[in-house]
Amino acid sequence: MALRQFNPVTASLRGTVLIDRSELWKGKPVKGLTEGQHSHGGRNNHGRITSRFRGGGHKQSYRIIDFKRRKFDVQGVVERLEYDPNRTAFIALIKYQDGELSYIIAPQRLKVGDPVIAGAKVDIKPGNAMPLAAIPVGTIIHNIEMKVGAGGKIARSAGTFAQLVGKDSGYAQVKLMSGELRVVRSECIASIGAVSNPDNMNQKLGKAGRMRWLGFKPHNRGVVMNPVDHPLGGGEGRSSGGRHPVSPWGQPAKGYKTRGNKRTDSLIIRRRNKGK
Repeated sequence: MALRQFNPVTASLRGTVLIDRSELWKGKPVKGLTEGQHSHGGRNNHGRITSRFRGGGHKQSYRIIDFKRRKFDVQGVVERLEYDPNRTAFIALIKYQDGELSYIIAPQRLKVGDPVIAGAKVDIKPGNAMPLAAIPVGTIIHNIEMKVGAGGKIARSAGTFAQLVGKDSGYAQVKLMSGELRVVRSECIASIGAVSNPDNMNQKLGKAGRMRWLGFKPHNRGVVMNPVDHPLGGGEGRSSGGRHPVSPWGQPAKGYKTRGNKRTDSLIIRRRNKGK
């Protein structure tokens, strides 16, 4: 979909660029495929803030998305494409031949009325899902499982995709957009195509209020705080902090490796940003 630009009748509209959602469904989502949710304000189950500068925003209902795609060999038809406030990608409402309704992440070039199907061996068309073992090498894929039956975890955000670059001894090699090359079991399910709404990255919200509608509060820089509040705080007048950028708890914030999951290190063939 295209981008919307506005006549600068107000100061904020002068720089506003938004996604044109005129082709999306304008009604409410399917009630049976939604759940109620409340804003956590960045707090965990103990009530402590673990994600700073979050809170407020418009009330949202959660759309239940089928990430597993385990309804094999039952063809469905795209009823409509919808906006989902919980993610950057668009979602598609699928009506299967047995009457069941389901939401999936909508890939690019998927239109209303298109057939979609998941199975062991189906056509290589956007929206179809199949095991990596049955997908030809070189295919663009998204919503990739990391564990068999756990549901898609990789490449679910707007405009993202991965590429199947090889298969070997029960594993499939997948190249991610970051440049990382990793292996997953070839029995894992993936969907064909790239995720919809690639223009999401080109949006310009135009004003602080629109960020508040999305649930983001103003972000305070560490260098403007007092020494008691942040390691970069303090100093006479404006200062640059006097040390390398760190988090409020002293963790280096730029260029420092923070990955600590050694259990899956063997599944990564090439790290991101380590050359092509």
